[in-house]
Amino acid sequence: MSLTFNNRTALVTGAGRGIGKASAELLAKHGVNVVCVSKSADSCGATAAAITAAGGKAKALAVDVADGAAVAKASADLLAEFGVIDILVNNAGITKDGLLFRMSEDDWNAVLSTNLNSCYHWTKHLARPMTQKRWGRIVNITSVVGIMGNAGQANYCAAKAGMIGFTKAIAKEFASRNVTSNAVAPGFIKTDMTAALPAEAAEKITSVIPLKRLGEAADIANTTAFLCSEEAGYITGQVFTVDGGMVM
Repeated sequence: MSLTFNNRTALVTGAGRGIGKASAELLAKHGVNVVCVSKSADSCGATAAAITAAGGKAKALAVDVADGAAVAKASADLLAEFGVIDILVNNAGITKDGLLFRMSEDDWNAVLSTNLNSCYHWTKHLARPMTQKRWGRIVNITSVVGIMGNAGQANYCAAKAGMIGFTKAIAKEFASRNVTSNAVAPGFIKTDMTAALPAEAAEKITSVIPLKRLGEAADIANTTAFLCSEEAGYITGQVFTVDGGMVM
């Protein structure tokens, strides 16, 4: 099925690598003008350059998504430039794993600020013009561990579960203005994070996935792009697990 986008502008956080990069590139292939955000100017710059080289439209924006003031300023600048950001993909995330008794408050706060608080900041500043225009798409990239939990990731699981609640709340707030809000919950995906896993750990993970393989960033990007399209206009407040069958 071909997807329809009518001269939309999207902002994708964590666009420098992995799922964010794949999502930004796929949206651009569909003709969407993409603002590629990451903390590193080099990484988001590389993604934007690749999109432009392929004939797409993109710009890079280096922002620490955990910094509310920085997000507010970036949002104001973008709205001054574009008028409205039609599509928001909150994907940026970090991990600082450890058993709860050994987890520092700094590690707890860092993960909550980057993964969850960033959704609040971007959505608060960019959603109002969507509601005024009466069209918008918000997709929050959460995780299956936000549903099922995972030992050693209390901070990450809490942040990802919080994103699900946030997604459902704003779906109800914005529905009357034709702005949808959905979450995509990846399972274990081939990214820089999973590439660092020992072979034994990777085998253990694969054994509990019915499809017996890790997912690709493109699997998440495909779902995300659909939820951002015109064709997904009657879907809101939902969580889509893309995990090879782990969560049923």
